[in-house]
This record gives sequence, structure tokens and C-alpha cells, in this order.
Amino acid sequence: MVSTLFFAWGFLTCLNDILIPHLKNIFDLNYTEVMLVQFAFFSSYFLFSMPSGKIVEWIGYKRAMVTGLLTMATGALLFVPAASIPSFPVFLSALIVLAAGMTVLQTSANPYVAILGPPRTASSRLNLTQAFNSLGTTLAPKFGSWLILGAALAPLSVEAMRAMNADQLHAYRIQQAASVKLPYIGLSVALILLAATVGLFKLPVIEYAEAHGHATGSIWQHRQLVLGAVAIFVYVGAEVAIGSLMTNYFNQKEIGDLPLKDAAGYLPYYWGGAMVGRFVGSALLQRMRTQTLLALNALAAALLVTASIFTLGHFAMWTLVLVGLFNSIMFPSIFTLAIAGLGPLTGKGSGLLVAAIVGGAIIPELQGLLADKIGIHHAFFLPVLCYIYIIFYPLKGSGAPQPQQA
Repeated sequence: MVSTLFFAWGFLTCLNDILIPHLKNIFDLNYTEVMLVQFAFFSSYFLFSMPSGKIVEWIGYKRAMVTGLLTMATGALLFVPAASIPSFPVFLSALIVLAAGMTVLQTSANPYVAILGPPRTASSRLNLTQAFNSLGTTLAPKFGSWLILGAALAPLSVEAMRAMNADQLHAYRIQQAASVKLPYIGLSVALILLAATVGLFKLPVIEYAEAHGHATGSIWQHRQLVLGAVAIFVYVGAEVAIGSLMTNYFNQKEIGDLPLKDAAGYLPYYWGGAMVGRFVGSALLQRMRTQTLLALNALAAALLVTASIFTLGHFAMWTLVLVGLFNSIMFPSIFTLAIAGLGPLTGKGSGLLVAAIVGGAIIPELQGLLADKIGIHHAFFLPVLCYIYIIFYPLKGSGAPQPQQA
């Protein structure tokens, strides 16, 4: 039942990768401007993670999950006025509301999965539920490409748009933005039905205080947690930056020379790789140390992105798509290494890690800025730097927490 929630937020997060090229054309935005989509969305994790933790403490896990789903449904409905006006700032506001609901959902569902069974298998459970998250991210681009990009008329060139008068431009924008309405109304209805189902479902009741105890001390004293928060920051940033710019990257003449709709068709392979990798990783983690597998995956990801930067054509495309396979186990592995040994501080530690998802706001925005300055091809060196840090974390940053002296 809880895995369906992971699926839902994976699906909605990945639809942003379809919105980016669509809104870029409608509003004639540069890469820096259009990356405000991810900035608005992922900044919400930072803004709402601590209040979300309080909500979970006040009303419990199950009610917090229902609250998160209903908030997400409200955000999805706001896409209708955003497309009717049409207004880029209203689209950003809708994304903030959607992400606020998702933050409540993540803050309640992640620790709930971890404490549904013995601590020894918490990492395995989180990998399994994250695989369903990846199933959502794999299906979303296909759905979005078909219903959003496919339903809109072929986008006009920037030159043609700039030649229009104000009335013609407004009519064109309304026509193009209209393709967003139906998918997000459908998603809103689905989220309301899911909230009702979770509300009626008899989930095991686990009291927050009973699960985590009463916290004492400071989370900032735990090196593996603080460095783990940085690792979550750069991991989410790199993964989102690659997914966000992939459609425009494959649209480039020297890379794929594909129309936006066809270029978006490669996103399911990127996110699908993460899903396959999580199922495989869940099995490998039974035999390998988490630190070893995490370092190897980060090394492979860094090498693949580097290969894409220094090549052209289909080789540059497929090396970037393959990165998804190695991204797979990073989030659940970093998460479990970071909260290991925190005891009663686990709840606060989880809140810090969810706040670090703000990397998905900042790093894509920086990469958009770089794409405007040095070209989209070479802007991918930023994710390479992120993966280099993730190699460092399991090898040097996540040492076993030292037992405190009496």
C-alpha cells in the first residue's frame, strides 16, 4: 500500500521533465529561466521539510500521508488556471503547492517504511519501495510525451513567435498550454482517490514517539549524517539536472537532431534504468557492502557523463541514458548510511536528509545557467563533480559512528 505512494510521487516529479521543454517554447524562455520549474519544485522540500516533520509528529504517519496526497491534488488542479491565463508564475506556484504535499508524503512514508520491520532489513525495504518510485518516473515521460507534447500542435520556432503581434502570441500560448489541463485534472482525481483509499486502509498504527523515542543531543555532531546530507543534495541535483536537460540535449543537431516529442521518448530509458538498478541493487546489497556498491555506481556514473561530454551523436546520447542505471541505488544507500546509529535522533536526521533534496532546485538551475553561457553539451561537467563527491562519501565520509564514551 505504501509503495503506491512512492509510485505517485515518482510519477509527478518526472512529469517536470516534460513540462520543461513545453514551457520553454510556450513562454520563449532561456535555460536559466525554464529551470525555475525545478527550482520552485525542489525548493519546497527545503521550505516544507521541517514543518512536515512537525505535522507527522502531531497527526501521525497515516493522516500525514493523506494530508500530503490531498495537498498534491490541490497543486495539480492549479495547473488548470495556469494554462488558462496562461502564466509561467502561476505554473511555478502550482508546482510549489504540489511539492509541498509531496514533502509531507516523503517525510512520513520514508521513515514509516524503515520501521515497518527489523532495522537490519530497513535498507532492503527502502530500496524496494524506491523501485516503485522509479516505476512512476519510468512511466511518466511516456504519459507526458503522449498527452502533453503529443496533444499540442507542433511548436513554432522562436523566430516565428517573435514575429507575432501580442494578440496572436496570446492565442498561440493558450492553444499550446491547453494540452496540460486534462492530464493534471486526471492526476488530481487519482490523488484524491488514493488519499481516500489510504484513509480507509488499515495500516499498522505506529506512534511517532514510540518509533523514534525522545531525541536528545544535536544531529550536527554526527559526521556521517552531515556529509550524507551533502551527498543527497548533490545526488538529487545531478539526477534531476540530467533528466531535465536530456530532451533539449537530444534535440541538438550534433547530438540526436530529434524533435522534442521524439527526444522525450528517451527519458523512460533513463528513469527505467534506475528502476531496474534498484531491483538488482536490492539483491546485490544482500552480498555486498553498501559502501562498496555505492562508490562503484558513482564512479560508473561519473565516467558515463564524462564520455557524453567528449563525444557526439548516438554515443553521447546512450552514455547519458545509461547513467540512470547507476543512479538507482544511490538515494536509499546514502539515506541508510547517513541515519545509521542515530537512535532517537533518526527522525530529526531524516528531516535533514529530506531538506537536502533541495539540491534538485539548485544544481539544475546552475546547469541551466552554464548551458546559456558555455552551451548545453559542456554544461554536463557539473553532474560529474556531483558524482565525484558521491564516490568520496562511502569511502571516507560514512565511517561507522563512534560509540560515545561513558
